[in-house]
Amino acid sequence: MIYGMKQIARYWLGTDVAGRSLAVRPDDSFIVSYPRSGNTWTRFLLANLLHPDVPVNFTTIEKLIPDVEAQSSRYMKRIPSPRVIKSHQYFDHRYRRVLYIVRDPRDVVLSYYDFSRKYRHITDGYPLENYVSDFVNARLSSASWGTWGENVGSWLAARQEKPGFLLVRYEDLKAGAAIELSRIAEFFGVRCSSEGISKALQQSSADHMRKMEETQSQDWIATKDKRADVPFVGSAEVGNWKTKLPSPAVAEIEAAWGDLMSGLGYDLSQRGTGKPNVASPTDSTQRDVQVAAAHTR
Repeated sequence: MIYGMKQIARYWLGTDVAGRSLAVRPDDSFIVSYPRSGNTWTRFLLANLLHPDVPVNFTTIEKLIPDVEAQSSRYMKRIPSPRVIKSHQYFDHRYRRVLYIVRDPRDVVLSYYDFSRKYRHITDGYPLENYVSDFVNARLSSASWGTWGENVGSWLAARQEKPGFLLVRYEDLKAGAAIELSRIAEFFGVRCSSEGISKALQQSSADHMRKMEETQSQDWIATKDKRADVPFVGSAEVGNWKTKLPSPAVAEIEAAWGDLMSGLGYDLSQRGTGKPNVASPTDSTQRDVQVAAAHTR
């Protein structure tokens, strides 16, 4: 009774977080990923395609493509349809149209480590090896979204090769941005010229987003009141883990999710380094992952 009253009060005050309780509409579309997988970059790319005549920056992005994990239920209710929404949720059957972004978890954990420092979830001296164990074993603040393997695997197993689902690897988006952005535009029914694609890429580049963060960080809900000395927009590079992630940490990640990573086209550096500490995928899931790999290489 008391809990229900508190929930109602938070709703009317706009202090709740919509999250998984979002009232989903039939014409909603979603950009989904595990955190630090390129969702924000993709969000800016798509916003620039959908709204070419509107400035897309940290002060406007929440109106153009709101973050269901940061905004209240009342805020989300006020966004007119059709909505394009950012989310980090594991599989939700109500999400009928989904662009899913996946990134190598060895790079994800490095980006997430800096993000956790920015949000003051950990201190600067927190051992990276410990953080990797937290990452693999669902001890981060994002545990309610599942681990990387659970989040990615839930969507691939349920939706791969089905209508209304597009899988994009962050690495492919980096290597062939124009090609992948054209696929994304087609998926969302956006007709745009090569000039429009180029303009969206320029306005969503890492350098441009870093400059916007310098002047608008206090205007954006994701960076407001967070550490200014740790950037939200990171290096955006591919393969940093090869030089920055300790070998035991690499082994722990690959032992946990090696099959899923291989299926997605991520080469493993270590084989037989440990027994997976998560359930092995079913035969059906393995087939889905193999299909995913064929479409993302």
